[in-house]
Amino acid sequence: MLAAMPDSAPSPLSAGGPALRDGGDACPGTLRLHRADDGALARVRVPGGVLSADRAEALLAAAGRFGDGELHLTSRGNVQLRGLGAECGGGLAELLAGAGLLPSAAHERARNIVASPLAGLDGSPALGERLAELDALVCASAAAASLSGRFLFALDDGRGDVDALGADVTLIADGDAFLLRIGPGDEVFRIPAAEGPRAALRAAEAFLRAARDSGAWRVKDLPDPVRSELVRAVGAAAGPAEHRPRPRTAKAPEPGTHEPGGTVETTPGSGAAPETTPGSTDAPETTPGPGYAPETTPGSTDALPDAHRHANPHGPAHTAAPDHPPPDPPASAAALAVDVPMGRLTPGQWRLLTATARRYGGELRLTPWRGIVVPGPFTGAEAADALGALAAAGLITSPDSPWTGVGACIGRPGCAKSLADVRAEAGAALGPAGRLPVYWSGCERRCGHPHGEWIDVVATPDGHRISYVRGERRDPPATVRDDPAALAAAVAAARARAL
Repeated sequence: MLAAMPDSAPSPLSAGGPALRDGGDACPGTLRLHRADDGALARVRVPGGVLSADRAEALLAAAGRFGDGELHLTSRGNVQLRGLGAECGGGLAELLAGAGLLPSAAHERARNIVASPLAGLDGSPALGERLAELDALVCASAAAASLSGRFLFALDDGRGDVDALGADVTLIADGDAFLLRIGPGDEVFRIPAAEGPRAALRAAEAFLRAARDSGAWRVKDLPDPVRSELVRAVGAAAGPAEHRPRPRTAKAPEPGTHEPGGTVETTPGSGAAPETTPGSTDAPETTPGPGYAPETTPGSTDALPDAHRHANPHGPAHTAAPDHPPPDPPASAAALAVDVPMGRLTPGQWRLLTATARRYGGELRLTPWRGIVVPGPFTGAEAADALGALAAAGLITSPDSPWTGVGACIGRPGCAKSLADVRAEAGAALGPAGRLPVYWSGCERRCGHPHGEWIDVVATPDGHRISYVRGERRDPPATVRDDPAALAAAVAAARARAL
């Protein structure tokens, strides 16, 4: 039987301060579930976000057999299944283990590893072998089984995308070496690339020893003297320190087609359900991809995330495609990238993504920004056709989509602690794509919030509180009372904030 989880501890961003080990590790997994108002929740760790087509199909089967059928992406590139029966027993674990998604029951919540989603695809260094090695080392370490579900490893290909996420242990590719970063500091230590995964594991084990007295879950939660001593001790074994400030902003792969040299081509005006008028019940026509069996009938709303089904009182949320012709497709493409509105995928969307992966590169890469990269190679025509089908299915294929950078927790009615249906509110407040991502939370816990630089919108008993966040710092908030038009305007202004 899968155990029900206690409620999660407050986010470190809340008034509660740093999260300490004053109770059990409340992060959900696949062997211990979290209770929610819409049923139990399971979080399936996907190291580096890398899923073979077979494993993607296994996740869809698990969602359909045990849950509500949908798949939810997390801010660490993992997958959550919702609506699970409290007594689903060992069936879920058996299915996932059979697909290779649960290699070690003792470590299932410790396998938190993010990796640069475009690594090895656009001229950047490949990280696949090092990712697999780090995951295997974590699963083989008895000590690592004690890492909390919040502890995070990151493998960065040198572009700084996941380095900006503030992981506890980060490896940054730099020529024939890795730079090892411990926690949020600006010091890094140069180590040979072949030693990178083992050095990362040793750093995590050293953290566990350092955290015994303080009860810290993460490196940033350690008392300053203890954290400094941890960095010094790890560095003593690695070599001289170098100064390399952590990037302030985590930059997600832009939706569109990524060429081998790093160029991005997008579908102008495309985005989630590009032809849908807010408040309409008409689903967009879809062009089925290979092996894709639509699960909806024309005119149904089943293919759309909930927020698409809410009328927007502030004007159209989506704009029609511009009247100029689209650019000529590239000669070839290394990968496609799409974003997922609210991180929520219907069975049909997941099936289309899986079928596209199976036809081309054989895998999906889930990103920490609730998007998906589909590796190729693609010819230019194949890339254009595949991207068009994904856009028609309701996925975001252009950075100018109003959904780009918009996220929210599950909110009401799925969460009893939420003060609002924040997903509906986020959909109602859609406007032009902003420079900064925005995340809507139904309460102070801010479950699933992004990292780096972002706009924080929190529902309160008095309305909504909006603040600008930069890592661990935030500006004084502004409060907007229950006025939807004023709220939409305030969020748009905050997202357009200049550097």
